[in-house]
Amino acid sequence: MINNRQKYLEALKSQLDPNIVNHSLALEACMGGLYDYFQSAGQLGPDELPKDDWMLAGLIHDIDFGGEFKELHPQKTLEALAKYDLKISDAVHQVVLAHAACSGVEKKTKAQWAIFCADSLTGLIMAVAFVYPSRKLADVKLSSVVKRFKKEPRFAAGTRRDEVAMCSNPEGLNMPVEKFIEICLLSMQKIAAEIGL
Repeated sequence: MINNRQKYLEALKSQLDPNIVNHSLALEACMGGLYDYFQSAGQLGPDELPKDDWMLAGLIHDIDFGGEFKELHPQKTLEALAKYDLKISDAVHQVVLAHAACSGVEKKTKAQWAIFCADSLTGLIMAVAFVYPSRKLADVKLSSVVKRFKKEPRFAAGTRRDEVAMCSNPEGLNMPVEKFIEICLLSMQKIAAEIGL
């Protein structure tokens, strides 16, 4: 569990729109699930950060996407955290910056690739839940998400499908997109109650 997670979460809720908070919680869960997968597969090198840092990066990656900082997102992460007397390590900050193509950070670690590829996928998974009669993540099937991702480009049109699909790059995560979606879906289903789905 992230040290002082509650403090980071309270800062998010003070700074951001509730939908962005839910997105941040979803990305935190995805990062944890991806870490577990790579660890169990023996695919984490010595330079990778611990799981708590992966999850912290996911949780706070959009902290500056609100209020006075929004126009300069993601360059104001540290300032936005400082407003709440919070800090992150430089290594975590590099992961946070990696989620946005405009930051210019060269992705060198699995954590950096994971946050980049998973960032906009959370919105598509939530959108699939919304079209189910129950509006529950628990009822969402992997096949439905994959179909909407691959064959319905107008569905959740804001999803950066090209970035999500980069999970299959050999120099990045080297993971089929279906597996990547599956891990993120399962991870989000575990926190469905926390994000109201």
